[in-house]
Amino acid sequence: MELKTPLYEVHEASGGKIVPFAGYLLPVQYETGVIKEHMAVREKCGLFDVSHMGEVTFKGPGALASLNHLLGNDFTNMPLGKVRYSVMCNENGGVIDDLLVYKFGEEYYYIVVNASNRHKDFEHMKKNILADTQIEDISDQIAQVALQGPLAKEIMLKLVKEEDLPKKYYTAVEHVDIAGMDCLVSTTGYTGEAGYEIYTANENAVKLWNTLMEAGKDEGLIPCGLGARDTLRLEASMPLYGHEMDEDISPLETGLELGVKMDKEDFIGKKALLERGEPKICRVGLSVIDRGVLREHQDIYIGDEKVGHTTSGTFCPYLSKAVAMALIDKKYSELGTVVEVDVRGRRVKAEVCELPFYKRAK
Repeated sequence: MELKTPLYEVHEASGGKIVPFAGYLLPVQYETGVIKEHMAVREKCGLFDVSHMGEVTFKGPGALASLNHLLGNDFTNMPLGKVRYSVMCNENGGVIDDLLVYKFGEEYYYIVVNASNRHKDFEHMKKNILADTQIEDISDQIAQVALQGPLAKEIMLKLVKEEDLPKKYYTAVEHVDIAGMDCLVSTTGYTGEAGYEIYTANENAVKLWNTLMEAGKDEGLIPCGLGARDTLRLEASMPLYGHEMDEDISPLETGLELGVKMDKEDFIGKKALLERGEPKICRVGLSVIDRGVLREHQDIYIGDEKVGHTTSGTFCPYLSKAVAMALIDKKYSELGTVVEVDVRGRRVKAEVCELPFYKRAK
Protein backbone atom coordinates (compact mmCIF):
# COMPACT_ATOMS: atom_id res chain seq x y z
CA MET A 1 0.00 0.00 0.00
CA GLU A 2 1.40 3.39 -1.04
CA LEU A 3 2.15 6.05 1.54
CA LYS A 4 1.04 9.68 1.44
CA THR A 5 3.30 12.66 2.05
CA PRO A 6 2.08 15.37 4.46
CA LEU A 7 1.12 17.41 1.36
CA TYR A 8 -1.17 14.81 -0.22
CA GLU A 9 -4.39 16.74 0.47
CA VAL A 10 -2.81 19.95 -0.85
CA HIS A 11 -1.99 18.22 -4.16
CA GLU A 12 -5.53 16.86 -4.47
CA ALA A 13 -7.07 20.26 -3.72
CA SER A 14 -4.75 21.87 -6.30
CA GLY A 15 -5.81 19.49 -9.08
CA GLY A 16 -2.75 17.27 -8.95
CA LYS A 17 -2.98 14.03 -10.93
CA ILE A 18 -1.88 11.48 -8.33
CA VAL A 19 0.16 8.40 -9.27
CA PRO A 20 2.13 5.79 -7.28
CA PHE A 21 5.89 6.46 -7.23
CA ALA A 22 8.62 4.93 -5.02
CA GLY A 23 6.00 3.68 -2.56
CA TYR A 24 4.21 7.05 -2.32
CA LEU A 25 1.19 8.71 -3.91
CA LEU A 26 2.50 11.86 -5.60
CA PRO A 27 1.36 14.33 -8.27
CA VAL A 28 2.74 13.54 -11.73
CA GLN A 29 1.40 16.89 -12.95
CA TYR A 30 -1.21 19.56 -12.24
CA GLU A 31 -3.85 21.01 -14.56
CA THR A 32 -1.16 23.29 -16.03
CA GLY A 33 0.55 20.24 -17.59
CA VAL A 34 4.15 19.04 -17.72
CA ILE A 35 5.36 21.47 -20.41
CA LYS A 36 4.15 24.60 -18.59
CA GLU A 37 5.56 23.30 -15.31
CA HIS A 38 8.91 22.58 -16.98
CA MET A 39 9.04 26.04 -18.57
CA ALA A 40 8.08 27.74 -15.29
CA VAL A 41 11.18 26.26 -13.64
CA ARG A 42 13.44 27.29 -16.51
CA GLU A 43 12.05 30.84 -16.78
CA LYS A 44 10.46 31.71 -13.40
CA CYS A 45 9.99 29.23 -10.55
CA GLY A 46 8.29 25.97 -9.59
CA LEU A 47 7.58 24.22 -6.28
CA PHE A 48 7.91 20.44 -5.88
CA ASP A 49 6.94 18.09 -3.05
CA VAL A 50 9.93 15.78 -2.55
CA SER A 51 8.95 14.54 0.92
CA HIS A 52 9.31 10.96 -0.34
CA MET A 53 13.12 11.29 -0.22
CA GLY A 54 14.92 9.58 2.66
CA GLU A 55 17.01 11.21 5.40
CA VAL A 56 19.57 9.48 7.63
CA THR A 57 21.75 11.05 10.34
CA PHE A 58 25.28 9.92 11.22
CA LYS A 59 26.54 11.04 14.63
CA GLY A 60 29.39 10.29 16.99
CA PRO A 61 33.22 10.13 17.02
CA GLY A 62 33.21 7.42 14.34
CA ALA A 63 30.80 9.16 11.93
CA LEU A 64 33.50 10.45 9.57
CA ALA A 65 35.32 7.12 9.42
CA SER A 66 32.02 5.31 8.76
CA LEU A 67 31.13 7.66 5.90
CA ASN A 68 34.56 7.29 4.30
CA HIS A 69 34.23 3.50 4.60
CA LEU A 70 30.70 3.34 3.18
CA LEU A 71 30.85 5.98 0.46
CA GLY A 72 33.03 6.61 -2.57
CA ASN A 73 33.66 10.30 -2.01
CA ASP A 74 36.12 11.65 0.57
CA PHE A 75 34.71 13.64 3.50
CA THR A 76 37.97 14.10 5.42
CA ASN A 77 38.37 17.85 4.92
CA MET A 78 34.73 18.73 4.29
CA PRO A 79 33.84 22.21 5.64
CA LEU A 80 30.87 22.76 7.95
CA GLY A 81 27.74 23.68 6.03
CA LYS A 82 28.97 21.99 2.85
CA VAL A 83 26.91 19.50 0.81
CA ARG A 84 28.77 16.78 -1.08
CA TYR A 85 27.55 14.29 -3.72
CA SER A 86 28.62 10.67 -3.41
CA VAL A 87 27.90 7.17 -4.62
CA MET A 88 27.59 4.16 -2.35
CA CYS A 89 28.97 1.01 -3.96
CA ASN A 90 28.48 -2.65 -3.22
CA GLU A 91 31.39 -5.09 -2.90
CA ASN A 92 31.27 -5.70 -6.67
CA GLY A 93 31.69 -2.03 -7.53
CA GLY A 94 28.05 -1.53 -8.60
CA VAL A 95 26.03 1.42 -7.34
CA ILE A 96 23.70 0.83 -4.39
CA ASP A 97 22.62 4.49 -4.53
CA ASP A 98 23.75 8.04 -5.15
CA LEU A 99 23.15 10.50 -2.34
CA LEU A 100 23.96 13.85 -0.75
CA VAL A 101 25.93 14.32 2.48
CA TYR A 102 25.49 17.48 4.59
CA LYS A 103 28.02 18.31 7.31
CA PHE A 104 26.66 20.20 10.33
CA GLY A 105 29.26 19.24 12.93
CA GLU A 106 32.54 17.38 13.32
CA GLU A 107 30.49 14.43 14.56
CA TYR A 108 27.20 15.15 12.79
CA TYR A 109 26.29 14.42 9.16
CA TYR A 110 22.90 14.44 7.44
CA ILE A 111 22.46 12.12 4.43
CA VAL A 112 19.70 12.35 1.81
CA VAL A 113 18.98 9.17 -0.15
CA ASN A 114 16.65 8.21 -3.00
CA ALA A 115 13.12 7.30 -1.90
CA SER A 116 13.03 3.92 -3.65
CA ASN A 117 16.32 2.91 -2.00
CA ARG A 118 15.73 4.25 1.50
CA HIS A 119 15.26 0.94 3.33
CA LYS A 120 17.91 -0.91 1.31
CA ASP A 121 20.39 1.94 1.92
CA PHE A 122 19.74 2.06 5.65
CA GLU A 123 20.18 -1.70 6.06
CA HIS A 124 23.49 -1.54 4.15
CA MET A 125 24.65 1.38 6.29
CA LYS A 126 23.68 -0.34 9.56
CA LYS A 127 25.46 -3.52 8.52
CA ASN A 128 28.69 -1.73 7.56
CA ILE A 129 29.14 1.23 9.93
CA LEU A 130 32.29 1.37 12.01
CA ALA A 131 32.57 1.76 15.78
CA ASP A 132 31.37 4.85 17.67
CA THR A 133 28.76 5.79 15.06
CA GLN A 134 25.05 6.26 15.73
CA ILE A 135 22.82 6.28 12.65
CA GLU A 136 19.09 6.99 12.52
CA ASP A 137 16.56 6.92 9.69
CA ILE A 138 14.50 10.09 10.28
CA SER A 139 12.67 10.01 6.92
CA ASP A 140 9.20 9.62 8.44
CA GLN A 141 9.64 12.80 10.49
CA ILE A 142 10.80 15.05 7.63
CA ALA A 143 8.99 16.85 4.81
CA GLN A 144 10.96 18.31 1.92
CA VAL A 145 10.03 20.78 -0.80
CA ALA A 146 12.14 22.05 -3.70
CA LEU A 147 11.81 25.68 -4.82
CA GLN A 148 13.51 25.70 -8.22
CA GLY A 149 14.03 28.37 -10.86
CA PRO A 150 15.79 31.70 -11.54
CA LEU A 151 13.36 33.61 -9.27
CA ALA A 152 13.74 31.23 -6.30
CA LYS A 153 16.04 33.57 -4.36
CA GLU A 154 13.74 36.54 -4.98
CA ILE A 155 10.87 34.57 -3.45
CA MET A 156 12.94 33.39 -0.47
CA LEU A 157 14.06 36.96 0.31
CA LYS A 158 10.43 37.87 0.98
CA LEU A 159 10.51 35.39 3.87
CA VAL A 160 14.09 35.48 5.23
CA LYS A 161 17.09 37.78 5.36
CA GLU A 162 19.83 37.21 2.80
CA GLU A 163 22.39 36.50 5.53
CA ASP A 164 20.24 33.56 6.71
CA LEU A 165 20.42 31.78 3.36
CA PRO A 166 23.26 29.48 2.25
CA LYS A 167 25.65 31.50 0.08
CA LYS A 168 27.15 29.06 -2.44
CA TYR A 169 25.98 26.15 -4.56
CA TYR A 170 25.92 22.91 -2.57
CA THR A 171 25.95 24.57 0.84
CA ALA A 172 23.31 24.50 3.58
CA VAL A 173 22.10 26.21 6.74
CA GLU A 174 20.55 23.83 9.26
CA HIS A 175 18.29 26.26 11.14
CA VAL A 176 16.48 28.94 9.11
CA ASP A 177 13.29 30.53 10.45
CA ILE A 178 10.64 30.70 7.73
CA ALA A 179 7.37 32.17 9.06
CA GLY A 180 8.07 30.69 12.49
CA MET A 181 9.05 27.24 11.16
CA ASP A 182 12.48 25.74 11.76
CA CYS A 183 13.82 24.72 8.33
CA LEU A 184 17.00 23.28 6.85
CA VAL A 185 17.75 25.14 3.60
CA SER A 186 20.25 24.03 0.97
CA THR A 187 21.25 25.37 -2.45
CA THR A 188 20.67 22.03 -4.13
CA GLY A 189 18.16 20.61 -6.57
CA TYR A 190 17.44 18.12 -9.31
CA THR A 191 16.42 20.42 -12.16
CA GLY A 192 19.67 21.98 -13.40
CA GLU A 193 18.32 25.34 -12.24
CA ALA A 194 19.13 27.66 -9.35
CA GLY A 195 17.01 27.07 -6.27
CA TYR A 196 16.63 25.62 -2.81
CA GLU A 197 15.64 22.39 -1.15
CA ILE A 198 13.89 23.02 2.17
CA TYR A 199 13.44 20.43 4.92
CA THR A 200 11.14 20.80 7.91
CA ALA A 201 9.12 18.73 10.38
CA ASN A 202 6.08 16.98 8.87
CA GLU A 203 3.67 19.12 10.86
CA ASN A 204 5.01 22.26 9.14
CA ALA A 205 4.68 20.93 5.59
CA VAL A 206 1.31 22.42 4.62
CA LYS A 207 2.11 25.81 6.17
CA LEU A 208 5.51 25.89 4.45
CA TRP A 209 4.00 25.01 1.06
CA ASN A 210 1.27 27.63 1.36
CA THR A 211 3.73 30.26 2.64
CA LEU A 212 6.03 29.72 -0.35
CA MET A 213 3.15 29.68 -2.85
CA GLU A 214 1.80 32.96 -1.46
CA ALA A 215 5.26 34.58 -1.44
CA GLY A 216 5.84 33.56 -5.05
CA LYS A 217 2.49 34.47 -6.63
CA ASP A 218 3.81 37.70 -8.21
CA GLU A 219 6.83 35.80 -9.61
CA GLY A 220 4.58 33.25 -11.34
CA LEU A 221 5.38 30.39 -8.94
CA ILE A 222 3.36 27.26 -9.72
CA PRO A 223 3.26 23.76 -8.22
CA CYS A 224 5.07 21.13 -10.28
CA GLY A 225 4.86 17.35 -10.39
CA LEU A 226 7.03 14.32 -11.03
CA GLY A 227 6.67 14.63 -14.81
CA ALA A 228 8.38 18.02 -14.98
CA ARG A 229 10.95 16.93 -12.40
CA ASP A 230 11.96 14.10 -14.73
CA THR A 231 12.08 16.17 -17.94
CA LEU A 232 14.07 18.89 -16.15
CA ARG A 233 16.64 16.50 -14.69
CA LEU A 234 17.02 14.74 -18.04
CA GLU A 235 17.43 18.04 -19.92
CA ALA A 236 20.15 18.90 -17.39
CA SER A 237 21.63 15.37 -17.85
CA MET A 238 21.31 14.44 -14.18
CA PRO A 239 21.43 10.66 -13.60
CA LEU A 240 18.54 8.72 -12.07
CA TYR A 241 18.94 5.54 -10.05
CA GLY A 242 17.60 2.52 -11.93
CA HIS A 243 18.29 4.22 -15.25
CA GLU A 244 21.83 5.63 -15.53
CA MET A 245 23.05 3.49 -12.63
CA ASP A 246 22.21 0.34 -10.72
CA GLU A 247 23.89 -2.40 -8.70
CA ASP A 248 25.60 -3.84 -11.79
CA ILE A 249 26.80 -0.58 -13.39
CA SER A 250 29.89 0.99 -11.83
CA PRO A 251 30.04 4.74 -11.16
CA LEU A 252 33.06 4.95 -13.48
CA GLU A 253 31.06 3.43 -16.35
CA THR A 254 28.27 5.98 -16.04
CA GLY A 255 30.32 9.15 -15.58
CA LEU A 256 29.98 9.61 -11.83
CA GLU A 257 33.69 10.07 -11.07
CA LEU A 258 32.85 13.18 -9.02
CA GLY A 259 31.26 10.89 -6.43
CA VAL A 260 34.22 8.50 -6.23
CA LYS A 261 37.74 9.28 -5.04
CA MET A 262 39.90 6.38 -6.21
CA ASP A 263 42.95 7.89 -4.47
CA LYS A 264 41.18 7.50 -1.11
CA GLU A 265 42.74 4.79 1.05
CA ASP A 266 39.75 2.46 0.88
CA PHE A 267 35.95 2.21 0.67
CA ILE A 268 33.48 -0.58 0.00
CA GLY A 269 33.76 -1.46 -3.68
CA LYS A 270 37.14 0.13 -4.36
CA LYS A 271 38.93 -3.21 -4.82
CA ALA A 272 36.28 -4.36 -7.31
CA LEU A 273 36.48 -1.09 -9.25
CA LEU A 274 40.25 -1.52 -9.58
CA GLU A 275 39.81 -5.14 -10.69
CA ARG A 276 37.25 -4.12 -13.32
CA GLY A 277 39.95 -1.97 -14.93
CA GLU A 278 39.35 0.75 -17.50
CA PRO A 279 35.59 1.01 -18.22
CA LYS A 280 34.56 -0.37 -21.61
CA ILE A 281 31.27 1.55 -21.67
CA CYS A 282 30.40 5.17 -20.94
CA ARG A 283 27.40 7.49 -20.64
CA VAL A 284 26.72 9.74 -23.61
CA GLY A 285 24.07 12.11 -24.88
CA LEU A 286 22.02 11.36 -27.98
CA SER A 287 20.31 14.01 -30.09
CA VAL A 288 17.57 12.61 -32.33
CA ILE A 289 18.02 13.20 -36.07
CA ASP A 290 14.87 11.47 -37.38
CA ARG A 291 11.31 12.01 -36.23
CA GLY A 292 10.60 10.22 -32.98
CA VAL A 293 11.13 10.32 -29.22
CA LEU A 294 13.56 7.98 -27.47
CA ARG A 295 12.71 6.35 -24.13
CA GLU A 296 14.65 4.25 -21.63
CA HIS A 297 15.91 0.69 -22.27
CA GLN A 298 15.98 0.87 -26.07
CA ASP A 299 18.77 -0.93 -27.94
CA ILE A 300 21.32 1.09 -29.91
CA TYR A 301 22.90 -0.18 -33.13
CA ILE A 302 25.59 0.65 -35.62
CA GLY A 303 24.68 -1.50 -38.62
CA ASP A 304 23.83 -4.93 -37.22
CA GLU A 305 26.00 -4.52 -34.13
CA LYS A 306 24.28 -3.70 -30.85
CA VAL A 307 26.54 -1.13 -29.17
CA GLY A 308 24.52 -0.02 -26.14
CA HIS A 309 21.11 1.03 -24.81
CA THR A 310 19.30 4.19 -23.83
CA THR A 311 18.89 4.86 -20.11
CA SER A 312 16.51 7.87 -20.20
CA GLY A 313 14.87 9.75 -23.06
CA THR A 314 12.19 12.35 -23.73
CA PHE A 315 11.26 15.46 -25.68
CA CYS A 316 12.79 18.42 -23.82
CA PRO A 317 10.40 21.40 -23.75
CA TYR A 318 12.99 24.14 -23.21
CA LEU A 319 15.39 22.80 -25.85
CA SER A 320 12.50 21.89 -28.19
CA LYS A 321 14.10 18.61 -29.23
CA ALA A 322 14.17 14.91 -28.42
CA VAL A 323 17.24 13.67 -26.57
CA ALA A 324 18.36 10.66 -24.57
CA MET A 325 21.15 9.53 -22.31
CA ALA A 326 22.70 6.17 -23.11
CA LEU A 327 25.34 3.68 -22.02
CA ILE A 328 27.38 2.82 -25.08
CA ASP A 329 30.55 0.96 -26.07
CA LYS A 330 33.39 3.46 -25.65
CA LYS A 331 34.58 2.74 -29.21
CA TYR A 332 31.45 4.46 -30.50
CA SER A 333 31.25 7.34 -28.03
CA GLU A 334 32.98 10.00 -30.11
CA LEU A 335 30.93 13.18 -30.58
CA GLY A 336 29.10 13.20 -33.91
CA THR A 337 28.88 9.40 -34.21
CA VAL A 338 25.54 8.47 -35.83
CA VAL A 339 23.71 5.51 -34.31
CA GLU A 340 20.28 3.91 -34.73
CA VAL A 341 17.92 3.33 -31.82
CA ASP A 342 15.29 0.59 -31.92
CA VAL A 343 12.02 2.37 -31.09
CA ARG A 344 9.33 -0.34 -31.03
CA GLY A 345 10.81 -2.08 -34.06
CA ARG A 346 11.65 1.10 -36.01
CA ARG A 347 15.23 2.34 -36.33
CA VAL A 348 15.52 6.03 -35.38
CA LYS A 349 18.79 7.84 -36.19
CA ALA A 350 20.51 9.85 -33.44
CA GLU A 351 23.86 11.55 -33.02
CA VAL A 352 26.22 11.29 -30.04
CA CYS A 353 26.36 14.75 -28.47
CA GLU A 354 27.82 16.52 -25.45
CA LEU A 355 26.39 16.36 -21.95
CA PRO A 356 24.75 18.22 -20.33
CA PHE A 357 22.08 19.02 -22.90
CA TYR A 358 21.18 22.14 -20.89
CA LYS A 359 23.36 24.21 -18.58
CA ARG A 360 22.02 27.35 -16.93
CA ALA A 361 23.83 30.63 -17.39
CA LYS A 362 25.63 31.59 -14.17
